Amino acid sequence: MVSVHMTGVYLLAVLALGLCAHPEKKPFLSRAGVMHNSRPYSSMLTVKNGEQFGNWTWPEMCPPDYFAVGFSLRVESKQYVLDDTALNGIRLICGRNEDRSFLYTVESHTGFYGDWTATQYCPKGYLISFQLRVESHKGTFGDDTAANNIRFRCSSNPALEGQGMDWGEYGHWSPECSGGGICGIETKMEEHQGGLDDSTLNDVRFQCCNSQ
Repeated sequence: MVSVHMTGVYLLAVLALGLCAHPEKKPFLSRAGVMHNSRPYSSMLTVKNGEQFGNWTWPEMCPPDYFAVGFSLRVESKQYVLDDTALNGIRLICGRNEDRSFLYTVESHTGFYGDWTATQYCPKGYLISFQLRVESHKGTFGDDTAANNIRFRCSSNPALEGQGMDWGEYGHWSPECSGGGICGIETKMEEHQGGLDDSTLNDVRFQCCNSQ
C-alpha cells in the first residue's frame, strides 16, 4: 500500500515538473502607434457603405515587413434605453511571416465605450480585404450606431467575422490587397457629443503593402 501511494506521489511530482518546465508560450505584444507612419504602401482599401458623421483621423502602420495577421474589436453592448454606439474601435495585430512570437498592434483613433473582444487570427497568411456592417442614419430623433461589425478575408482564404453588434447590414467586400496584405488602418470617428447621440466609429480604410 505504501509503495502504491509513493508511486502516485512520484507521478504527480513528475507531471508538475513537466508543466513548470513547459509553460504556455504567449506572444510578446507591443503597440506600434504612429512610429511607422512613413512606411510606403501600395494601395488603400475602402468600402462605400460607411456613414457620414465625424472626420478621418490619423493612420497607424505596422512596422516594415509586418502585416495584419489578426484583429480585435472594441464593442459596446446593447444599452437598451441609453445611447448605443456599437463598434468603437478596430485593432490590427501585426506579425512577420508565420512568426507569431513577437507582434505589434495598430488601431488609429478609437471610441471610449465598450470592451475589446478576443483576438482572432488568420490560420496562415495576412488580412487582405474587408466588409463593413453599418446601420444607416436613423434620422433626427433616432439612435445612430453607424459601424457595427467587420469581416476580414485572409490570404489563406478563410473569412473572419468580428464579435460586434448586429444592427444594420453588410455592404460589398472591398478589393483585395495584391502581392501582400493589410499593413495599416485609419478610422473615421465622430467625437463625443456631450450627452447627445454618439455614433463613434463611422467608417474605416486600410493600407496595403507589398510583401517583397
